[in-house]
Amino acid sequence: MGKMGMKVSFLLVLFTFQAVSADLRAGFYKSTCPDAESIIFQAVQKRFNADKSVTAALLRMHFHDCFVRGCDASILIDSTSQNQAEKDSGPNQTVREYELIDEIKKALEAKCPSKVSCADIITVATRDAVVLSGGPNYTVPTGRRDGLLSRADDVNLPGPQVDVSQAFQIFRAKGLTLEEMVILLGAHTVGVAHCSFFSERLQNDPSMDANLAARLRNVCANPNTDPTVLLDQGTGFVVDNEFYKQLLLKRGIMHIDQQLAIDRSTSGFVSRFARDGNGFKKGFGNAMVKMGSIGVIVGNDGEVRKNCRVFNPKNKPTVPSPPPKVKASPPSKKTKTKKQKKPKSSGTKKK
Repeated sequence: MGKMGMKVSFLLVLFTFQAVSADLRAGFYKSTCPDAESIIFQAVQKRFNADKSVTAALLRMHFHDCFVRGCDASILIDSTSQNQAEKDSGPNQTVREYELIDEIKKALEAKCPSKVSCADIITVATRDAVVLSGGPNYTVPTGRRDGLLSRADDVNLPGPQVDVSQAFQIFRAKGLTLEEMVILLGAHTVGVAHCSFFSERLQNDPSMDANLAARLRNVCANPNTDPTVLLDQGTGFVVDNEFYKQLLLKRGIMHIDQQLAIDRSTSGFVSRFARDGNGFKKGFGNAMVKMGSIGVIVGNDGEVRKNCRVFNPKNKPTVPSPPPKVKASPPSKKTKTKKQKKPKSSGTKKK
């Protein structure tokens, strides 16, 4: 594609993002469900107090939802015998906290039925978890509607083995810049990774700190289990810029993470965010808002699910059935029909 084509494509993406963003707005539920965001926050806070890893789980759910069909809560739909939904695809096997979304939805339905979408619940709950973990308190525009389709075959997400250019192709297709990709991957400042996702890096990989590799070989030694390790070896449950500092020390866990500090197109961003924690937090909030606007359904499209796991039942219009046709019985062979006699004339004869 030539420079002019790329410019036109970028402008189209930018225009689409701005148009959609105009349909989302802060305080969307102010009149229809004024307590919506406080109900969501209370549920997230309760879960966070019990398990701080909920922040990483919600960030992952939000990312995996938005990067497939857009931020439409299609990841929440349960599979049926007729359809394998997104949540049962390979990349989504370890997505969790569906029960928290169910709990929030139940509370919202009791307060204001059929008002708050599941897509907005994911987006707001993720922001709340980020705040509770020390991250930025960014304003979430709301007004998303829930999607009407969820198929496992649609899931195509970047794996941990991709390089920077491969990952950026996927991010760019969603209208995100290279810098925003580096910022959003900074969500790995919280959360864990299973050994199976990075075990090949533990054998003579010069891009990983030798002492860290030796320690992780012991952690991942048992072939019958698949243990997890923190993605951020410094402050694994805090949303901060420590992740980037770890990358500069060759302590990134997954291949794509460490490549951010090695690839010339992204290494400058890593160095900058490692120095500027406040800059990272501001950029993270802005990038999360932009990601949360990918492919959203607004207005009268889609639906507001009553149960986040299933599509709303469709009410089919009742059409009255036509009356049954009555077949005329043929005349019996035994019964002979008599010929009708002509009536006699009542007139008088002339004499």
